[in-house]
Amino acid sequence: MNLSENTLVNTEFMMEEIKTKLRMATGAALKATQLNDEQYVDLKDIYEIVASKSQFSISEIEAITKELGRLRKTQ
Repeated sequence: MNLSENTLVNTEFMMEEIKTKLRMATGAALKATQLNDEQYVDLKDIYEIVASKSQFSISEIEAITKELGRLRKTQ
């Protein structure tokens, strides 16, 4: 999958992977349709960080969740 392309499929894939890896109960933090081009890059950065780690502290999960929420609020 080429995640360098800003597509709805890529956005949905990254969000699902983030939610799965962080064991997030809901997907309410962000909807794929809410992202513009700049936010896609931010989401990809978050995805790459999450994908690179096997475990997360509570403070890391909180920080990532906060960043996902920030993406939603800037819409």
